[in-house]
Amino acid sequence: MEEILQFLKELDANNQREWFEANRSRYEKTRNEFLAITAWLIDGIRKFDAEVPLLQPKDCMFRIFRDIRFSNDKRPFKTNYGSYIARGGRKSGYAGYYFHIQPGEYFLSGGVYMPSPEHLSAIRQEIYYHPDEYLRIIDNEPFRSNFDLHFFDPLKTSPKGFPKDWEHLGLIKNRSFGFGQRVTEKELLAENFTAKSLLIYKMLLPLNQFLNRAIDENGTE
Repeated sequence: MEEILQFLKELDANNQREWFEANRSRYEKTRNEFLAITAWLIDGIRKFDAEVPLLQPKDCMFRIFRDIRFSNDKRPFKTNYGSYIARGGRKSGYAGYYFHIQPGEYFLSGGVYMPSPEHLSAIRQEIYYHPDEYLRIIDNEPFRSNFDLHFFDPLKTSPKGFPKDWEHLGLIKNRSFGFGQRVTEKELLAENFTAKSLLIYKMLLPLNQFLNRAIDENGTE
């Protein structure tokens, strides 16, 4: 893990194609190391989440190359490694488990980030018809104390098709349904980090089951 962090720190300071090409062998080595960590996480997650199949790590890890065609930020490379472990891999749209490392920003998270319109509608409906069940998952002390990162991206107004006076309107204003826990660099480099990460992911299992049930029942295209 130390080599991964050092490479990303140097890439952050030298985000240029020339530097990257001169250090491509380091990229390949650290990428393979991150893929190995991803494989270990896949194996561990599958032990408690039967929805996660035997995935290829490369289908879970995000590319380091940025799409700069329509961006004012012309830096060619991301300065993070990330893997999203879910049924169907990172592009499936299903709720899953995410691992993110970036200089100064390390976290574990789960849920759904920016779902498709069909999946978003399905999740909102599921929460609307089963608010108590959803609140039991996310609004209890152990969950709140472990997941201080929220990836919600809420609307400013009520979503179309739902009553504006519903008491839990804030829950379905969200356009993402993700929760995470920050990790320090010291924790990341500890020998027991991967084992501890699985304990965190296991706490996200009920959330992912709720969201995926919604997608399966109402969000299929």
